[in-house]
Amino acid sequence: MEHIAAVLLVIGCSNAMTECRELPVSVGVFETAQECAAERAFVLSNVQGQAPRIIAKCLSVDPALEDDYDQIVWNVRPDGTLDASVEISNLEVASTGARPEKDSLSQQ
Repeated sequence: MEHIAAVLLVIGCSNAMTECRELPVSVGVFETAQECAAERAFVLSNVQGQAPRIIAKCLSVDPALEDDYDQIVWNVRPDGTLDASVEISNLEVASTGARPEKDSLSQQ
């Protein structure tokens, strides 16, 4: 089984850095951080022209938690600095088959 150690995030922004969006890339996950860093320049050249300003960053992923990660959180500062991380949301869903009967006071 292939493990993921890094994710390449590519963001395209307006010249003023006020409007930004994720740009799709053909390969966005890597087995090592070094592979991600090596591919970054090639990816940047492939997405040129999709936005006035483009920022790309390799994000570390803990291979032991790779199945638990479910979101990439990012923010571009006015100076063009990209803050980003791969995270696990705090959403927990629990369910049981039991459905307690409502009493007459709580039904509406």
